[in-house]
Amino acid sequence: MTTLANKPIKLVTVNTAPERAKRLIGRVVEDVKDKYTIIHAANVEKIEDVRPTLEKEHPDLLFTASMWTAEQAEEIVAIAKDTIPGIKTFSLPHGLQVEKGPDAVVEYIEQHLPGLLEA
Repeated sequence: MTTLANKPIKLVTVNTAPERAKRLIGRVVEDVKDKYTIIHAANVEKIEDVRPTLEKEHPDLLFTASMWTAEQAEEIVAIAKDTIPGIKTFSLPHGLQVEKGPDAVVEYIEQHLPGLLEA
Protein backbone atom coordinates (compact mmCIF):
# COMPACT_ATOMS: atom_id res chain seq x y z
CA MET A 1 0.00 0.00 0.00
CA THR A 2 1.28 3.43 -0.87
CA THR A 3 0.68 6.38 1.38
CA LEU A 4 -0.30 9.73 -0.09
CA ALA A 5 0.50 11.66 3.07
CA ASN A 6 3.90 12.97 1.95
CA LYS A 7 3.24 14.16 -1.60
CA PRO A 8 0.79 16.45 -3.41
CA ILE A 9 -2.52 14.65 -3.86
CA LYS A 10 -4.46 15.21 -7.06
CA LEU A 11 -8.23 15.02 -6.45
CA VAL A 12 -11.16 14.71 -8.85
CA THR A 13 -14.68 15.19 -7.47
CA VAL A 14 -17.89 13.87 -8.99
CA ASN A 15 -20.61 16.35 -8.11
CA THR A 16 -23.54 17.77 -10.08
CA ALA A 17 -23.02 21.12 -8.32
CA PRO A 18 -19.46 22.08 -9.34
CA GLU A 19 -19.40 25.40 -7.50
CA ARG A 20 -20.44 23.71 -4.26
CA ALA A 21 -17.80 21.01 -4.79
CA LYS A 22 -15.14 23.65 -5.34
CA ARG A 23 -16.22 25.59 -2.24
CA LEU A 24 -16.39 22.55 0.07
CA ILE A 25 -13.14 20.99 -1.16
CA GLY A 26 -11.54 24.43 -0.83
CA ARG A 27 -12.48 24.42 2.86
CA VAL A 28 -11.06 20.91 3.33
CA VAL A 29 -7.83 21.83 1.49
CA GLU A 30 -7.40 24.86 3.73
CA ASP A 31 -8.18 22.94 6.93
CA VAL A 32 -5.70 20.10 6.22
CA LYS A 33 -2.93 22.09 4.48
CA ASP A 34 -0.55 21.63 7.41
CA LYS A 35 -0.71 17.86 6.88
CA TYR A 36 -1.63 17.30 3.21
CA THR A 37 -1.27 19.13 -0.09
CA ILE A 38 -4.47 18.51 -2.03
CA ILE A 39 -4.93 19.82 -5.56
CA HIS A 40 -8.55 19.84 -6.75
CA ALA A 41 -7.78 19.02 -10.39
CA ALA A 42 -11.32 18.72 -11.75
CA ASN A 43 -14.99 18.16 -11.03
CA VAL A 44 -17.13 15.82 -13.11
CA GLU A 45 -20.88 16.47 -13.30
CA LYS A 46 -22.02 13.37 -15.21
CA ILE A 47 -21.15 9.70 -14.74
CA GLU A 48 -20.38 9.29 -18.44
CA ASP A 49 -17.66 11.96 -18.11
CA VAL A 50 -15.81 10.19 -15.27
CA ARG A 51 -13.53 8.00 -17.42
CA PRO A 52 -12.37 10.71 -19.87
CA THR A 53 -11.69 13.13 -17.01
CA LEU A 54 -9.68 10.52 -15.11
CA GLU A 55 -7.72 9.66 -18.25
CA LYS A 56 -6.90 13.35 -18.69
CA GLU A 57 -6.11 14.24 -15.06
CA HIS A 58 -4.63 10.97 -13.65
CA PRO A 59 -5.68 11.80 -10.06
CA ASP A 60 -4.61 9.98 -6.90
CA LEU A 61 -8.02 10.37 -5.33
CA LEU A 62 -11.68 10.51 -6.39
CA PHE A 63 -14.60 11.69 -4.22
CA THR A 64 -18.25 11.07 -5.04
CA ALA A 65 -20.68 13.61 -3.59
CA SER A 66 -23.73 12.85 -1.47
CA MET A 67 -26.27 13.48 -4.25
CA TRP A 68 -25.36 10.12 -5.82
CA THR A 69 -27.24 7.03 -4.67
CA ALA A 70 -25.18 4.13 -3.32
CA GLU A 71 -25.58 2.37 -6.69
CA GLN A 72 -24.43 5.41 -8.65
CA ALA A 73 -21.46 5.92 -6.31
CA GLU A 74 -20.52 2.24 -6.76
CA GLU A 75 -20.68 2.67 -10.54
CA ILE A 76 -18.46 5.78 -10.39
CA VAL A 77 -15.95 4.01 -8.12
CA ALA A 78 -15.89 0.97 -10.43
CA ILE A 79 -15.17 3.23 -13.42
CA ALA A 80 -12.39 4.96 -11.45
CA LYS A 81 -10.74 1.70 -10.37
CA ASP A 82 -10.99 0.31 -13.90
CA THR A 83 -9.49 3.50 -15.37
CA ILE A 84 -6.74 4.02 -12.77
CA PRO A 85 -5.82 0.85 -10.88
CA GLY A 86 -4.86 1.75 -7.31
CA ILE A 87 -6.77 5.05 -7.21
CA LYS A 88 -8.14 5.84 -3.77
CA THR A 89 -11.86 6.58 -3.70
CA PHE A 90 -14.22 8.05 -1.15
CA SER A 91 -18.01 8.26 -1.34
CA LEU A 92 -19.95 10.60 0.87
CA PRO A 93 -23.10 9.04 2.34
CA HIS A 94 -26.17 9.66 0.17
CA GLY A 95 -28.14 12.68 1.40
CA LEU A 96 -25.48 14.04 3.80
CA GLN A 97 -25.41 17.54 2.23
CA VAL A 98 -29.23 17.80 2.10
CA GLU A 99 -29.81 16.41 5.59
CA LYS A 100 -26.96 18.01 7.55
CA GLY A 101 -25.53 20.78 5.39
CA PRO A 102 -22.09 21.75 4.09
CA ASP A 103 -20.37 21.87 7.50
CA ALA A 104 -21.26 18.20 8.05
CA VAL A 105 -19.80 17.32 4.63
CA VAL A 106 -16.52 19.09 5.40
CA GLU A 107 -16.36 17.48 8.85
CA TYR A 108 -17.09 14.00 7.43
CA ILE A 109 -14.35 14.31 4.80
CA GLU A 110 -11.82 15.60 7.33
CA GLN A 111 -12.63 12.77 9.77
CA HIS A 112 -12.04 10.10 7.12
CA LEU A 113 -9.19 11.67 5.13
CA PRO A 114 -6.23 10.50 7.27
CA GLY A 115 -7.34 6.85 7.16
CA LEU A 116 -7.92 7.06 3.44
CA LEU A 117 -4.65 8.78 2.54
CA GLU A 118 -2.41 6.87 4.91
CA ALA A 119 -3.82 3.39 4.22
